[in-house]
Amino acid sequence: MRAAAQVLAGLGPSAAAKRLTKDDRTPVTAADFAVQAAVAGLLEDSFPQETLVAEEDARRLRGGGAQRWMDDVVRSVCLVHPAATRSRVLDWLDRGAGEPTRRYWALDPVDGTKGLLRGGQFAAALALIEDGDPLVGALASPRYDRFGDEGSLAIAVRGEGAWAAPIGGGRWTRLAVSSCEDPVSARLLRSVESAGGTNRRLSQIRQELGMTAPEIRMDSQVKYLALAAGAGDLIIRLPRLGGRRENTWDHAAGVLLVEQAGGHATDLNGDRLDFGAGRQMVRNLGIVASNGRLHQVALAAFKRVTSPPEENRGPDRKARRV
Repeated sequence: MRAAAQVLAGLGPSAAAKRLTKDDRTPVTAADFAVQAAVAGLLEDSFPQETLVAEEDARRLRGGGAQRWMDDVVRSVCLVHPAATRSRVLDWLDRGAGEPTRRYWALDPVDGTKGLLRGGQFAAALALIEDGDPLVGALASPRYDRFGDEGSLAIAVRGEGAWAAPIGGGRWTRLAVSSCEDPVSARLLRSVESAGGTNRRLSQIRQELGMTAPEIRMDSQVKYLALAAGAGDLIIRLPRLGGRRENTWDHAAGVLLVEQAGGHATDLNGDRLDFGAGRQMVRNLGIVASNGRLHQVALAAFKRVTSPPEENRGPDRKARRV
């Protein structure tokens, strides 16, 4: 992940901010391609037989509008791989097109691209997943200065805890979630931008919980790092529009950080998060991550807000699971 930060620094703000809009209406930048290629190359060197599942591919650099970025991308990848060529960069990018296997790596080269573009939070996120569970997770967060002025690096290993340090090197701090037990004073971490329906439902959940503390808005999996570090207490990720499920690379590393810092993460039904079902988390609906102490009350509040009123269910109907 330090290699990812090195690539981002090498690109510089102007090159990193070059963007296109993908089919799902989200932006992609030169930074996404450069970081993914650099990390994929490192994984190929160390784990050549293991699958990589990543967000980007090489189509746009081959002919989809991003060809003009190629020189910038290759130049920045060379900071990590001095012998990198255009051909090698394209091949490394295409390594990320795999489907999850029993054991695979999940990579989001720039999680929170909108945050990168607006000057907010973003992260490079990498996780090793086996049998649907993250075993190792790492986040490089160049603008999260809680652990270093130049940004923060966080790593979690299942059964070994979660740790953070300055991204350029320095003292490691063991992460621990907050001790908040009262939802009234709990701090909700959420995305900077949300659709109107999401805003309304989160507001209803906050009211149901009696939450009065201001929300903490930030992009990307840096929210998970903040939760793991005790700088927030609760994350609620509501179902996406159109029935789309969450991408594995958007959550695996961050979820492991929270769990290894003493917190808890499930879907909105309270079920285990399954990162082995595909490139999307098709067996899960939404996500709740918490310091553990607030988890059950948050799940209950969600169900009360989204379940139909008792009088509308009919005499023989049970409340449906959402």
